[in-house]
Amino acid sequence: FATMGIAFTQYNAIQAPSWAGLGNFQRLFSSPLVRLSLRNSLAFLALAVPLRLVGALCLAHLLQPRRRLFGLYRAGVFLPTIIPNVAYSLLWLWILNPLYGPLNLLLQALHLPAPTWLVEPQSARLAMVIISFFQIGEGFVVLLAGLRNIPRAYYDSAQVDGASHWQVFWNITLPQLAPWLLMLTFRDLIVSLQNSFSPTYVLTYGGPYYATTFVPLLVYELAFDFFDLGMAAALLVLVYCFIALAVMGALHLLGLRGSDVDG
Repeated sequence: FATMGIAFTQYNAIQAPSWAGLGNFQRLFSSPLVRLSLRNSLAFLALAVPLRLVGALCLAHLLQPRRRLFGLYRAGVFLPTIIPNVAYSLLWLWILNPLYGPLNLLLQALHLPAPTWLVEPQSARLAMVIISFFQIGEGFVVLLAGLRNIPRAYYDSAQVDGASHWQVFWNITLPQLAPWLLMLTFRDLIVSLQNSFSPTYVLTYGGPYYATTFVPLLVYELAFDFFDLGMAAALLVLVYCFIALAVMGALHLLGLRGSDVDG
């Protein structure tokens, strides 16, 4: 509520806030930097969220059986999720080093191009997607639980009918996991956007050439670099609206799914 109140004021944290009405929102929509940050954020989410979902689904399906060492593998998948974001970002600063980073050394050993990851705009954006991809532990656990909740009788019937592994996955596993995947899609839209702050702050601070200036970083810059807390709060209110719409959309679609199942 305080953020919403500040969004309608001019406030620099030194003088008392003065009423600005919709002035901050008008400045937001007319600012090229705000529009750029929104485009960067949408492009990042369009790449990161599907990759995170596909990665979590594939690993959950692969590591679902109760076999020797699979518990250790599951822990390995979950480990990057519990590493503090700053430490995780600093680790990637070493991995992505263009001279002695292990990723580029591996690419060179395979005779593949070794990008200068955080130096060029395109490779910097791709680096942020790669960094986000490995923090899929929570989605992995959710989908693992979803797979184990599918009745075994479905698979036994499909085996009796002679269905292939692909047919079983496409006609049984995927439809049964649809509500879980839908929930994770909206959750990852929110989490991926929020978690983009630490890597961009630690690794690039929005560069190069504003290529990794995402909305959370711009909110921080407006508030603590330019001391324009009113405009920062207005941009944060827009993020709140996006989150609210995402949650409402998820609840609506899950409700429709539940109605279809009941019917």
